[in-house]
Amino acid sequence: MDANKLISISAYAGRLLLESGAETYRVEESMVRICHAFGAKDAQSFVTPTGIMVSLMDEGQNFATVSRIQNRGVDLNRIDLVNDLCRSIQQKQLTIDEFDEQLHEIAAMKRYNFPTTVFFAALGAGGFAFFFGGNWYDAAAAFFTGMAIKVISILMERFEINSFFNMGISACAAELLSLIFIQFSSDMNHSVIIISSIMLLVPGLAITNAVRDIVAGDYLSGMARAMEAFLVAIAIAIGTGIVYSIWIKTMGGMLL
Repeated sequence: MDANKLISISAYAGRLLLESGAETYRVEESMVRICHAFGAKDAQSFVTPTGIMVSLMDEGQNFATVSRIQNRGVDLNRIDLVNDLCRSIQQKQLTIDEFDEQLHEIAAMKRYNFPTTVFFAALGAGGFAFFFGGNWYDAAAAFFTGMAIKVISILMERFEINSFFNMGISACAAELLSLIFIQFSSDMNHSVIIISSIMLLVPGLAITNAVRDIVAGDYLSGMARAMEAFLVAIAIAIGTGIVYSIWIKTMGGMLL
């Protein structure tokens, strides 16, 4: 057993899971499972939202690695694929090189292309308009507002802009567009449009994982994820609030 290679590959699998939005316990369990499957007798892992630590014992020597996590997103398909691969090592009788190769294949898989992602994000925003009691006019406005903020969000992610500013600027765009849309028709409801649009920005997975981590006893990770979700909520509130305040002062408080 090549302990250095094994620990490096297990940390890489953990990185893929954590960057895709997996829960802390899932990442820790998967890395330990990989180490045990390839012959390590004693393996330990510790995961936070921003870092991974893995160690194992081999022939009386301790091997450890630390991996820093810079970016996190949501890719449930990748989580599912890596999770299944980690749990099928012995069943498929994979060698460590074959396992590493399949991990890199999963990492290289492309997600939905840009137009598809933007369209379905916009469709989701439009659907939320009906959920919140809006009409077809509200849904159409939410559709185009959702499309715009998704484009802005993706572009800022590509330029590696901090998520706080990403959410804040996207929220600014959502509020501005919703205010513009309601000027064209009195049948539109400003509240429905803006709420439907910013649902695309709400950190639902972060909140869910925060609760699951806390319940599972991972208090450090749980509180860190909860704080992350809280800061995103603040960014959304600040973004929409600034634009709304400027609009009210500029337009004299007139909303149609």
